[in-house]
Amino acid sequence: MTTVSASTRRVALPPYLAILRPEHWIKNVLVAAAPLAAGMLGREHVAIATAQAFVAFCLAASAVYCVNDVCDVERDRHHPRKRLRAVASGAVPVRTALIIAVVCTGASIALCSTNSLRLVIGIYLVLNIAYSLGLKNEPVVELCIVASGFLLRAVGGGPANHIPLSRWFLLVAGFGSLVLVAGKRLSELVQLDGKEPVTRPMLARYHASYLRMVLGIAAAVTMSAYVLWAFDVGAHRTGFPWATLSIVPLVVALLRYLLDADAGRAEAPERFLVTDRTLQFLGVAWFAIFLLAVRG
Repeated sequence: MTTVSASTRRVALPPYLAILRPEHWIKNVLVAAAPLAAGMLGREHVAIATAQAFVAFCLAASAVYCVNDVCDVERDRHHPRKRLRAVASGAVPVRTALIIAVVCTGASIALCSTNSLRLVIGIYLVLNIAYSLGLKNEPVVELCIVASGFLLRAVGGGPANHIPLSRWFLLVAGFGSLVLVAGKRLSELVQLDGKEPVTRPMLARYHASYLRMVLGIAAAVTMSAYVLWAFDVGAHRTGFPWATLSIVPLVVALLRYLLDADAGRAEAPERFLVTDRTLQFLGVAWFAIFLLAVRG
């Protein structure tokens, strides 16, 4: 009953808005990561440029969703939930969906405040359209492309504000993105419980043991890179070691996510991360301590 209700709430949006997948726009908050890590998000011009980059990524993501819905239209029509999507249900014609994708792409590029950000969004669009056109069926490759979507969002706030990105930031953002995606795939595989994957056939080419290995490696690198950043910051600043203290909620949050992914509860990170109360508490705790660290 819960699944049906959730689906009903999602398709209650008008078709021409639903096709843009606004519920997924929360992922684009990641564009604030670079300015936040640099301690510059509080500056007015940085906040404005970051908000502009957020909207640009929302439009780019919506363009990708439109293309993906067109490519998957026949497969979606045989899925109990996805058949209600705007294109699969016939509420939005294929031609119109493609026109919306083109308009969103043009608006996204036009909103970019720098050429570097245009390059980042251009790479995001190329990779994700290639994913929709066929690379989604290539194991490991598709894993990396989906992870790159999170990484490029996190990176985007840097060029949008002419902020250089440190090696620690890139490592944490890159492998943290892989943690999210590997956890998502593992959860999807666990939920199948040995059944044949209908809407994502590529899952049949993964083994749970392999995804658990990828998840463990990615989480270990993420933790290690963050710890090295925290110690590096602490070595150059006096006062209370807020950066070192921020390691605790981050590591506990990662371990919590690994537990939920292993149990099959993390198949939709954009919904899971805003409904898990424990993760929310850990996230708020980490965010507060992190702010004190970057402002110190």
